[in-house]
Amino acid sequence: MSDSDLFGAVADDRPACTPVSSPPPGAPRLMRPERHQVRLSPTNLEALLSEDHPARSIWAVVERLDLTKYELEIASREGHAGRPGIDPRILMALWIYATSDGVGSARRIERLQSEHHAYQWICGGVHVNHHALSDFRVQHQEKLNEQFTDVLGVLTHQGLVELSRVAQDGMRIRASAGAASFRREKSLKECLKEAREQVEEVSRQADDAEEPNRQQAARKRAAEERCKRVEAALAALPGIQQTKRDGEARVSTTDPEARVMKMGDGGFRPAYNAQFATDVKTRVIVGVRVTNAGTDMSQMTPMLANIEERTGRRPKDLLVDGGYAKKAGIEEAARQGVTVYAPVQKPKQEGVDPHQPKPDDSLPVAEWRQRMGTEEAKEIYKDRAATAETTNADLKTHRGLDRFTVRGLPKVECVVLWAALTYNILRLITVG
Repeated sequence: MSDSDLFGAVADDRPACTPVSSPPPGAPRLMRPERHQVRLSPTNLEALLSEDHPARSIWAVVERLDLTKYELEIASREGHAGRPGIDPRILMALWIYATSDGVGSARRIERLQSEHHAYQWICGGVHVNHHALSDFRVQHQEKLNEQFTDVLGVLTHQGLVELSRVAQDGMRIRASAGAASFRREKSLKECLKEAREQVEEVSRQADDAEEPNRQQAARKRAAEERCKRVEAALAALPGIQQTKRDGEARVSTTDPEARVMKMGDGGFRPAYNAQFATDVKTRVIVGVRVTNAGTDMSQMTPMLANIEERTGRRPKDLLVDGGYAKKAGIEEAARQGVTVYAPVQKPKQEGVDPHQPKPDDSLPVAEWRQRMGTEEAKEIYKDRAATAETTNADLKTHRGLDRFTVRGLPKVECVVLWAALTYNILRLITVG
C-alpha cells in the first residue's frame, strides 16, 4: 500500500473539519514539554501510607528492639567531626520489610527508595546506598542471632510459644557456586598458583597504570579474595575426603564451604542445609541452624540445643521425618526428656513388623518403635507436614530462600536468620 493510500484512508475516517477563517499572523503558541526544568514537589511522607500499612507495623516492632550494640559501632559522635551514621533501625526495618516482600537484593532496595512509598516512608528522607545495606545484612551474625532470640522472647512472653510440640524440617538451598567450580586437589593447587601470580601481576600493574586508585584497589582486592577462596578450598579438602566412601574429594573455588547435595527434584547441586524448628500450635519458628552437611541424620540433637539456648526450655515432643531417625539422636532426645515422633524404616525382609523392638535396640529406641505403631502416634505425626513443611514453603516462596546470593557459611546463616526473624515478626503482627 502506498503512503498516499494509507494516509488517504485515515483521512476518510476522520470527522469533517469545520472551515475556519485564516489564523492571525505569527507562529502558533503551544505548551511544549520541559523535561530539564527543576521542579519542587512537596511531599508529606506520613500521608504516603495508610494507617494499617504493614510497613508501619514492622517499624513499630523494630523501634522496640534493643539495638544498642549496633549503635556502639558507629564512629560518628556528638561533639566530634564526621558525617552522621544511618540509624540501624532504618537498616533493620528496610531489610525486614524487603524480606517480607520477597526482595533480597540491596541494589533493588536502593532503587525502591525512589519508587515505592513504603521504602520512602521507612527511610524518612535518609538515603541508604546498596553498600550500606549489603554490609548490614551479613556483617552482624551474632547480633542478628540475639535479635531473633529477643523477638522469640517477646512471643513467648505473650503466650505464643508453648513448646509442647515442635516440628523440625530441613531445606536445601542452592548455593552461589556453579558445579564447574568444584575441583580436585591437583587442579586446586594449579588454581592457587595462578591466583598468586595474578595478585603479583595486579600489584605490579598498579604502579605503572594510569587508572584511578579506586579501580586499582578494586582489582587488587578481587585478586586477593580469589586467592583466599582457593586457599580455603585446599584447607577444606582433607575433611571432605574423610567423609567420602570412594573417589577423590572436590571443593568449590567460588564458595569453599558449599557442598554438593541431593535436591528436592532429585538432582545434585551446590547447596546449604537450613534447619528450622516450628511450634506446632502457634506456627512460630523457635530454632534456626545452617549447616553444609547434606544429610539430616545428625541434625536433631543440635536443634534441641538451639531451641533450649533461645527459649530456655526443651520441647515436650519433637516431630521429624525419617531422615532424622538415627538411634543416637533418639537416645539423646529421650535422655533430655523429649519424645520423638518419626516414621520407622521399612524392614528389608518381608513379614517383619517394623514396630517390634530389635535385640540390639536400647530402651528409648524400642519405645520409639512401639510408639510409632500406635494410632495416636500416627495422628500426632500428621502435624509435622502441616507445620514444618508449610513454614519452609513460606520461607522459600515468599521470603527469598530459594537461592543464596552470598557466599560462606556465616553470611548464609545471616540471610537465613533474616528470613526467620521476618517470619516471626509477621506472626507477632498477625496476632497483635
